[in-house]
Amino acid sequence: MLIKIMDILAGLKMTIVSGVFLLCAIICMVSGIESPIDPAWGAVIISGIPLFYLALDRLIFEKWVSSALLITIAMIASLAIGEIFAAAEVAWIMALGALLEDWTVERAKKGLKNLIELTPQTGRLIYEKNGKKQEKIISVDEIKIDDVLRVLPGEKIPVDGVVIDGDSSIDQSVITGESLPVDKSDGDEVFCGTLNMYGVLDIKTTSLGENSSLQKLIDLVKQADEKQAPTQRIADKWATWLVPVALIIAAAAWVATGNIERGVTVLVVFCPCALILATPTAVMAAIGQATKHGILIKSGEALENLGELSTITFDKTGTLTYGDLKVSDIIPTGDFTENEVLAIASAVENLSEHPLAKAIADKANDEHIAVEKVSNFKMYPGRGVFGINSKGKIYAGNLNYIKENFEISDKTNTYLDNLNSEGKAIIIVGLNNQVIGIIALSDSIREDSQSVVENLHELGVKTVLLTGDNVKTANYFAKQVGISEVHGNLLPNEKLQWVEKFKKSGNKVCMVGDGVNDAPALKTANVSVAMGSIGSDIAIDAADIALLGDDIEKIPYLKRLSNSTLFTIKFNIALSMMINAIAIICSVLGLLNPVTGAIVHNAGSCLVVLNAALLYDRNFDKNRIHSHYHYHDDGKHLHSHENVEILGEIHTSEGVKHIHSHRHSLKLKSHCSKL
Repeated sequence: MLIKIMDILAGLKMTIVSGVFLLCAIICMVSGIESPIDPAWGAVIISGIPLFYLALDRLIFEKWVSSALLITIAMIASLAIGEIFAAAEVAWIMALGALLEDWTVERAKKGLKNLIELTPQTGRLIYEKNGKKQEKIISVDEIKIDDVLRVLPGEKIPVDGVVIDGDSSIDQSVITGESLPVDKSDGDEVFCGTLNMYGVLDIKTTSLGENSSLQKLIDLVKQADEKQAPTQRIADKWATWLVPVALIIAAAAWVATGNIERGVTVLVVFCPCALILATPTAVMAAIGQATKHGILIKSGEALENLGELSTITFDKTGTLTYGDLKVSDIIPTGDFTENEVLAIASAVENLSEHPLAKAIADKANDEHIAVEKVSNFKMYPGRGVFGINSKGKIYAGNLNYIKENFEISDKTNTYLDNLNSEGKAIIIVGLNNQVIGIIALSDSIREDSQSVVENLHELGVKTVLLTGDNVKTANYFAKQVGISEVHGNLLPNEKLQWVEKFKKSGNKVCMVGDGVNDAPALKTANVSVAMGSIGSDIAIDAADIALLGDDIEKIPYLKRLSNSTLFTIKFNIALSMMINAIAIICSVLGLLNPVTGAIVHNAGSCLVVLNAALLYDRNFDKNRIHSHYHYHDDGKHLHSHENVEILGEIHTSEGVKHIHSHRHSLKLKSHCSKL
């Protein structure tokens, strides 16, 4: 009950009421209005009682000498000599600082609940009865090791197991983050919580409950969350020597001068309220600045850690790439053209639901290629498709499927080796009795991925790629964007282990990702960034920072913002300590009394807040510059050899529709006026 009352008094509403009482006291003091009860008592009771309780609780139960103790002593001393306003002022400033800091470190906890909801609750058990195979739906709690379960297309796999019958493709991005479905057949391992996309699979259970891969993922997120210690206020870290020093100076001033008022004034001006406000106000301003750029920062600790960052680890799919497959290569191996190979392949792939098939069909549609319908369509899950039209018998699928029907030439094998080395997905197209072409598909690299990596390197930050994709794919994409250290084929716990390894080496580590499988590593890193619009809810909730527009070019901006925030915090701390030092000297000399000391003390707090507020409108993005003359107009396009974003007006002729730079081709924005 007592704790609940303290929480109410320390809450936002009652702190506002306390501030109103303090304002009334100032008005009465300035205007000379006498009141039977000093309004400052309202602030003392509302903000002072929780402060007194907090100081005693930390001192008695936690054995912790905190800044709250020093302010409580100053408050009681002020009340003892009748300086109620001074007592009210320090109590209210402390309450306000606590609210600001609590606001900046508040963290969302919904992600773990969403992760737990991914766990399937039922399974389809296969058993024999009267010599015949039967199936029934049972709870996952009833499933035992070595039970045989059937998983239909579109169902989640309820346990970890091994395929004993059937072929299919499994979307296991929830566990590994792989951008492509993985083909599964007899003897292949499957994971709990992954999605069976096409064929019927019979699997034998190999692990249950807490031993399943998904449950281990959940446990990793829980453990990583528990390791995140709350940020301790700077003033509290220094309180063990602030309190005795303040008491010694105050006592010395009283003894030396014989004036207790001077000793109390020392205690009032010694209160570290400006020090307490130094961090949360700068953090609030920086968070506001980031919000304007479409970035959600959940805690002040994240900003502080970014400033000390030495290593950034990236996931690949959906982070450095868009996470959607596109046709990248069409290679005829016979007498057909690229368009003819695409048309023949699309004829059968149009009827398939596989993501690779959809990408091929979309490519044919984008190229406006006429596609003839097929008959006798057959789909072989995890292998390929077949159909017949006027061209003849069409086959499209993976290498194993095509080998069953065709001889693969050395020339074709060379093409396949080259495409495999680039980490591309491959569909081989066969017609009648020959292989006529290869269609390769690849994830698309974000246009700004390379510039992001370059900017981070300029800021002295090491970049690393951690991905569930195979090593060849990972190396290919890393080379494209300029990352030299690559680790592929990683499960969630292995990503986490790499993050921990970097941390143990003395690095401050940032993890950037977008998937459920990234959540443990996001939680474990010193600071983490999730892709907000395409990332999973679990990744967003696990991360400290969310990029709401998925613009990874904001990561170097975040680093610069954090550096400036840390500088502002340190400057504010130095400023507050200097003001306190001057005020202490003036208090000892009798130039300040408790009331004027409280006003000076309050002025110091205001200076700290105003300096922190300047962060809000500062420009930290070096690529966003005003440009009126870097471009030349050829009547159709604006051309530039610089990588700039135009903020001022650009005057162009009527025909201009695009702006070209050496990195980007941008559509003409509304702020660029046409003549």
